[in-house]
Amino acid sequence: MATHVDLIRWQDEPAPAPWWFLPLAFLGAAYVAAVTLRLLPYLTLCLHQRRPNNDLRRRYGAWAVVTGPTSGIGRAMALELARQGLNLVLVDLDTTNLQEISDTIRSRHGGVETKTVVFDLSLVSTDQGDKPLRWLREAVDGLDVGVLVNNAGVAWPGSVYLHEVEVEAWVRMMRAVTEVTSAVLPGMVARRRGAIVNIGLASSEAIPSFPLFTVYAATKRYVAQFSRGLHVEYAGKGIHVQCQAPFFVATRMVENLVEARRLSPFTATPGAYARAAVGWIGRGGPLCTPSVRHQLLWCAAAAAAPDFVLDWILLRSHLEQRTLLSADQSIEGAISVFAARTRRCQLISGKSSASGTIRGDLAMTAYTRYSSVIVTAVSTRGSGHGWIPDNLNRGHLDYFFWLLTVLNAVNFVVYLWIANCWRLGE
Repeated sequence: MATHVDLIRWQDEPAPAPWWFLPLAFLGAAYVAAVTLRLLPYLTLCLHQRRPNNDLRRRYGAWAVVTGPTSGIGRAMALELARQGLNLVLVDLDTTNLQEISDTIRSRHGGVETKTVVFDLSLVSTDQGDKPLRWLREAVDGLDVGVLVNNAGVAWPGSVYLHEVEVEAWVRMMRAVTEVTSAVLPGMVARRRGAIVNIGLASSEAIPSFPLFTVYAATKRYVAQFSRGLHVEYAGKGIHVQCQAPFFVATRMVENLVEARRLSPFTATPGAYARAAVGWIGRGGPLCTPSVRHQLLWCAAAAAAPDFVLDWILLRSHLEQRTLLSADQSIEGAISVFAARTRRCQLISGKSSASGTIRGDLAMTAYTRYSSVIVTAVSTRGSGHGWIPDNLNRGHLDYFFWLLTVLNAVNFVVYLWIANCWRLGE
């Protein structure tokens, strides 16, 4: 016969967990660990940035070569490198804008020297490309070039299918990155030091596909693979090669894209991105996303939904953008047409547009966060029926399970907040 003490002891003991509890706890622990490990390099960099600045001039050399420095990311990178005391070789096709950025750098940073090379990178794969390449080699000959930033590229005309694209233009862009790197690399090899930064695209790395921007994303994937290979080949020669893959930066190239408007909380300014990007030069592996905003978006994209769901969402978004383009306009003018149509629609029916956008975005958010709702529901029902022990101190894995639930719940709230920002942005 059980005594009163035995009954009290029996009532204090937690109910045994079902067979599936430990596997789910391990899965939650693995998920939390994976997310944490992805963020650790960026937390480490934040600690590094509290120390003295990354002295690129001392580590690699007195000069840096920047392609496409007249606007956007390239301009911000050139200004940031000049702020850190590096002399600059500026490469672009526009003589007037080259002179303007050169004068700006010298006026802001009196001790910085600049050289300009007029070079249309789209001519690299043609008969006219040999002369500009020779000019570039002559410009860097004898200079202590320690940093190369390959930023120049071709803006995608809009949401288009492959048969509507001039494929040769994208072949030239890939060859331009290769040829410019080949022109600067021999000097770095001779000095056994240097850093090469190739600007890629996070959308070609973090998500399974980028429909209607397929060739553009594929060229950026080439840049990433090109960087990985060179990183391995030249690490033993003192040369660090890195592909920096941003999401959206507030430049003219992306200002009218649907994703850039909807994900405005995660869009970095050129100046902020350049400061983070220069801080990453010579650090980390062959692929990185310097901006913390972009890294958070990368993690969200990787964990938001299965690949086929992301494919459907992006295709729907890009087809929506395509419908705003006038059929009688050329592909080259697609972005400007999209901007005009967007502004006109907002003036005519701003309320209905905002209402439709928030309904669609909330539906998409709820669908992509289905795992959060399921985990929360299971954990709530489990605690109510005694499946989950009340005394969590008896097993540390229980903490991971509850942490996973809380993280998913918070993540869901964040996505709702983002959807609300999209509505206000309309």
